[in-house]
Amino acid sequence: MQEAKPKLRYHRVVVKLSGEALCGKEGGFGIDTETLKNTAIELGELHETGVQVGVVVGGGNIFRGLRGASEGMDRAQSDSMGMLATVINGLALQDALERRGVATRVMTAIELKQLAEPYIRRRAMRHLERKHVVIFAAGTGNPYFSTDTAAALRAMEIRAEALLKATKVEGIYDCDPRRNAEARMFEDVSYDQFLAAHLGVMDSTAVTLCRENRLPIHVFKMSPGNIRRVCLGEKLGTTVQ
Repeated sequence: MQEAKPKLRYHRVVVKLSGEALCGKEGGFGIDTETLKNTAIELGELHETGVQVGVVVGGGNIFRGLRGASEGMDRAQSDSMGMLATVINGLALQDALERRGVATRVMTAIELKQLAEPYIRRRAMRHLERKHVVIFAAGTGNPYFSTDTAAALRAMEIRAEALLKATKVEGIYDCDPRRNAEARMFEDVSYDQFLAAHLGVMDSTAVTLCRENRLPIHVFKMSPGNIRRVCLGEKLGTTVQ
């Protein structure tokens, strides 16, 4: 007897991962192969449920544009280097996923045709319909925009049903839980509350874009099985809607 498919809350999502999530430790640098492998396992398990998966990964484990600008670099030049860092992470993640047998495409907002496809919205949607995981690299292709904003933009363009942000903490708190043991986590928060309270877990431009298009955001800890559980409708972390 064929096993029944799980009942999904979301059928198409964009998962936002930080670059630091691939380096394996706080403030680390580069790509930790074991962490990369575990991330691919999480995304592969989500893909196996039938969810169409888009991924945006940051580049802070290799180069962070804001930091370069704060140390005297030209901001546009610094951000361009950060965009290239996201391509490196995207290619690494593609390799890890394909080693698990998951068909994957990397699409970039800047032209790097020897390495990846250029981002074309309709082509990205076709890849998703063909059950490929699509990794969106190089941010929006423009300086001054974060990868959070790129994730929100791509989610809107491909008609995703939710934006999932996997972090190092359980959700969104009223203050930093790593510094304050009495920090309180929100289970639900509105877009306006998020923006008014200047909650720093996600770029305000990204949240504004989601608000204008009524796209729910789920913020939760990157622990084994959590991405899959959110898509199956389990209550985890904080929902911004």
